[in-house]
Amino acid sequence: MSEEQPKVYERPPGYADMFNDAGRNAGSKSGLSLQGLDITAYDYPYLQTLIEKSYSEWQKENAGAEALKKFRWAVLSHQGAWLSGDSELREYFAAGEDGAVHRSLSDKMPASGMNPGLYEGSVVCSVPLFTRSEGDLFAVMVSVSPGSAGEELALMVTESQALLFRTCFYRKFESMFVNDLVRVHDHAKLEAYRRSVLFQYVKRMHVQIDVHSVLSEAIESVLALYPEAKVELFMSQDHESSHPLVRPLLLQHWQEDVYVRTFMEGTLTIREHPEPQNTVEIGIPMGGKQGVYGVLHIEVDKPVLPDMDLELLGMMADAAGTAFENAKLYEQSNLMIHELRMINELTQRLNKSLHLAEIFQFANHELLKILEADYCCILIYNAELGGLEVVSCNAEWLAKEVFEKDYGLGGLVYHSKEPLILSDYNEERPAESKLMETTNSSSMIATPLTVNGEVRGVVLLTHAKRHYFSYDSYRLLQALTSHIGLAIGNAFLHAEVRRMANRDMLTELYARHYLDEVIYECQNRDFCGALIVIDIDQFKQVNDTFGHQRGDKILKQVSNIVKSTIRHSDIPARWGGEELAVYLPGIEIQQAVQVAERIRTRVAEETDPRVTVSCGISEWNWTNNKISVESLFYRADMALYEAKKNGRNRIVVEKAETV
Repeated sequence: MSEEQPKVYERPPGYADMFNDAGRNAGSKSGLSLQGLDITAYDYPYLQTLIEKSYSEWQKENAGAEALKKFRWAVLSHQGAWLSGDSELREYFAAGEDGAVHRSLSDKMPASGMNPGLYEGSVVCSVPLFTRSEGDLFAVMVSVSPGSAGEELALMVTESQALLFRTCFYRKFESMFVNDLVRVHDHAKLEAYRRSVLFQYVKRMHVQIDVHSVLSEAIESVLALYPEAKVELFMSQDHESSHPLVRPLLLQHWQEDVYVRTFMEGTLTIREHPEPQNTVEIGIPMGGKQGVYGVLHIEVDKPVLPDMDLELLGMMADAAGTAFENAKLYEQSNLMIHELRMINELTQRLNKSLHLAEIFQFANHELLKILEADYCCILIYNAELGGLEVVSCNAEWLAKEVFEKDYGLGGLVYHSKEPLILSDYNEERPAESKLMETTNSSSMIATPLTVNGEVRGVVLLTHAKRHYFSYDSYRLLQALTSHIGLAIGNAFLHAEVRRMANRDMLTELYARHYLDEVIYECQNRDFCGALIVIDIDQFKQVNDTFGHQRGDKILKQVSNIVKSTIRHSDIPARWGGEELAVYLPGIEIQQAVQVAERIRTRVAEETDPRVTVSCGISEWNWTNNKISVESLFYRADMALYEAKKNGRNRIVVEKAETV
């Protein structure tokens, strides 16, 4: 059968005539009847299938006729080509040399003749078949019978059988046309149902502005069409959902999984499973303009597959992909607005404080709240300690801990200066992490903390769930950290300005006004304290002898001795000229005398050129009637005056008590 022959079923003969009034019965007053349908010359090339079926039906009707058993039959085209009949006649008539057939085709009349070449003494009869409306010849019916039957009788039998065959032909033709109309009607009904389902589905999809609702609608609509099917929706890792039938799409061993192959190739995929499963897996890509976001995975029993409308399912998946894309864009726009609002609020709150400790603590609290993490750890490089110091962390056991700057995930981010996202610490472990291990965390996002264009630390956030942080969280952390870096830079700058304002530039000791402030705060907070006032003996003579530059070096030497002798909590200051002062919080006068003695001894031994110092000491405690900074300084100054008066290089405490 040629490729074009099926067209006779796609568009039956006489299909156009139905709309052109051709073939109406003469007595018909209105409308069309099946008897009015007919074939045209354009249908002739596609008649073979119809002729074959008509011939089979004609044979069935003549199955009991004994008289016809001596006859051999064939049906030839309007050009004499073989269409159907007894196979043993095919070779002879295909040659196209029979005279009776030639006469019948040329004269359009029945013809007969003896043909000793085919069967000895046989008679060949050929009867033309005409269309019922225009009377055009469309085929001939040929019989071959023994000569003993007589040529005239054979022709009469052939004519009668030709009329019967023509009746069978038109009955088959009308049946085919009716069946075609039924198919068209069923197809139109199916299309109407499909359009209705799709319209309602798309209508429901387009009112959804929530990603979760879109995914739920896609799954529930497929389940409503095919309740016996097993339906799952596999989404890429950036699009998680709480729906029980939404699964993460993992790309391991993708050649073996239908849904992963569908995602990678972006086309519908079908895989049949043989017995004993006897099921079919169907993967339908769910995508939009920007790509494929997931795969609708359906598993059904194999007998159900022919009844499934895969085209409708494909359109539903496309509609879901478009709705998902729109919902995602809406979600991202809201997220962006929310992020900008949070960044603005965070910046405003950070800028309210210029104290680093407060900034670190507030940043830690806000990052935990905004990104919904379990733990947050902020590391800052401490040059004095030579490592990354934990300045803020809600894992209390890590507070103030110092790590080597090459250690762990923090060191990796610090040196690479690149952000990091880790979905599963147990599976992917680029470096060790005490934070991840002690908190039993699986997911992590980290970013370098840049201050004034220089990486000064690292911010790490963790969570116990695997694949917890999305790319949006990863990107938001970077944006928030940049603003935290600005606040830290401002605090650093303020601290440096304050340090410069509170420090004496020559000795690097605190300035007197700062010392006054600290003593005032301590007197309102502590129970006691002591003040040592130190004066370099005969410092004017040193300047006159060695010059002022050498005198400045002597002043620096004495200042360094003072700083290295006292505690970290003690406050050394330059009181004025060659006079220094040290406030010792929480110290009584006996301990202050010991400190002063160590300073006096070291100055006498370690300075070059050698100088000595005199010290005056005063104290206060909560039982004093009058507690003030001025009183404390006055009594220490009076004690210093007594030391200078009584020979220098000595220590005097208040009330002229000499040591």
